[in-house]
Amino acid sequence: MRNLRVLALSKNQFYGEVPDLYSLSNLQVLDLEGNFLGPTFPILSNKLVSISLRRNRFRLNIPANLTSFYQLQTLDISHNALVGPFDPKLLSLPSVIHLDIAENKLTGLLFENMSCNPDLVFVNLSSNLLTGDLPRCLEKANVSYSENCLSSRDSQQFPRSFCRIQALAVEIPEGGRSRKHRRSKGAVVVIFILMSVIGTVGVGLALLGFLFLITKRVYGRKKVKGPKTRWIKENFSTVNTAKQLLDAKHITETMKLGSRCLPSYRAFSLEELTEATDGFDASARIGEGSHGQVYRGRLADGTLVAIRTLQMRKKQNAQSYTHHFEILAKLRHCHLISALGHCFECHPDESSISKIHLVFEYASNGMLRDSISGQKLNWVQRMAAAIGITKGMQFLHTGFAPGIYSNNLRIEDILLDQDFHAKISNYNLALFHETSNIKLERSASSKRSDKQMNNNNDKSDVYSFGVILLEIIVGRPIVTEDDVAVSRDILQISLKSDDRARRSIADPSIHKEPTDESLRTLISLCVKCLSTQPAIRPSVEDVLWNLQFAAQIEESWKANSPMIY
Repeated sequence: MRNLRVLALSKNQFYGEVPDLYSLSNLQVLDLEGNFLGPTFPILSNKLVSISLRRNRFRLNIPANLTSFYQLQTLDISHNALVGPFDPKLLSLPSVIHLDIAENKLTGLLFENMSCNPDLVFVNLSSNLLTGDLPRCLEKANVSYSENCLSSRDSQQFPRSFCRIQALAVEIPEGGRSRKHRRSKGAVVVIFILMSVIGTVGVGLALLGFLFLITKRVYGRKKVKGPKTRWIKENFSTVNTAKQLLDAKHITETMKLGSRCLPSYRAFSLEELTEATDGFDASARIGEGSHGQVYRGRLADGTLVAIRTLQMRKKQNAQSYTHHFEILAKLRHCHLISALGHCFECHPDESSISKIHLVFEYASNGMLRDSISGQKLNWVQRMAAAIGITKGMQFLHTGFAPGIYSNNLRIEDILLDQDFHAKISNYNLALFHETSNIKLERSASSKRSDKQMNNNNDKSDVYSFGVILLEIIVGRPIVTEDDVAVSRDILQISLKSDDRARRSIADPSIHKEPTDESLRTLISLCVKCLSTQPAIRPSVEDVLWNLQFAAQIEESWKANSPMIY
């Protein structure tokens, strides 16, 4: 089953949840059109080239990680009942040529100056709840966009108020179910799929055997060469991935596709980093935390980088750290401070590693906390930062297996790049626990029992995010757990009060900017994230949905926000 490339079960009578297909890592074509499957969007591998889920019963939101399917060329999810935000980044996937989301209830704000894949051939956005302007980049594609609320005179559109009312009427999906529950609900589908696949494979083998005999008899030993199918990509490597990373001579597909705007992960020489930091001079040091000293450096090509130096407490050779670098190289996301490479510094006798220098992208606008306290971010930009943090958190949990949980997220670890995009700079990697640095006192966002963190990994990070969101709303540092408890109670009371009471809680520098709906949505979400009962906290997917929903109903979104994320 793991070698399955094409799974086509269209126009049958299958119903129920689609089983977890993530383990089918070689699957490239998935066609489930015309069944009764749903309601949850299936869990899929990001190596798919073609996905057709049209005319089913999927009614929950589109998973955010679909924007990391860099080989995807065809996506058809039309004629379902999907709700939640449509991520415009699907239009700019590097390989996409066919996108059909028609006949759903997807919301979202489109911009005239958005970017799209120039190779797009067909786009169907019809019959959704989209607002804003049709992107100019779609002019060369065959585009359908009727029955939305777009500001266009060329096609039938509803008033913007219509989509807003319809969006408010859509029921917000509940927290995601566990994979175990999804498998039990989709048991019937599993049986049908297995029977279909086994039957198809059996018939296929018999047919191949028959054709082989005919071909051999007619053509003898003559070799027949046929053209390869262009859109089925086969990238098999006989070189061990670990060795590729260590030698820095080969770059895996994951590294190439992780972030298009970043250079490939590689090994740096100590001479490069010494020159970049002027000999690791004290003037280049920009921070020191629980995971080592951080230096600002400039590479030979002019690229600014942040270099984190880890003092290793165990005497091990370079091979011992290869697995850590494999994981680090995969952490490529637009809302993570991504690693560009590493460098070893050995003991004088070269018997073992004394230091590891990790090279990261540089965030030129510093910490999110400084921009909030310095009144540099308006309300829309703060919502954008919260959405970015959530997307980064979601990638850490679901971007690869196993996910990275219990990240002890703190607002000090959220940095802003040159475009004020929020990026998470610290995550729970085993490599960081092998340093000799002392363990710092736990912050307000992480004072939870170890049992709670182990049993509710995603909810632990949701709580940490709640503390960050609290500071985004009120505009002042939240230092202790008492601060969290008192502020949570005040927010809770404000939900039962009027608009004026809620605005009095918000940061005075921006309290007049938000609509009451968006402010109330974020306050309600923050209270849920900070619940002392993990089961009550929303899932990461629900957090993202609510934040994007709040952003969409913010009337001044388009006018005030220069950000596209």
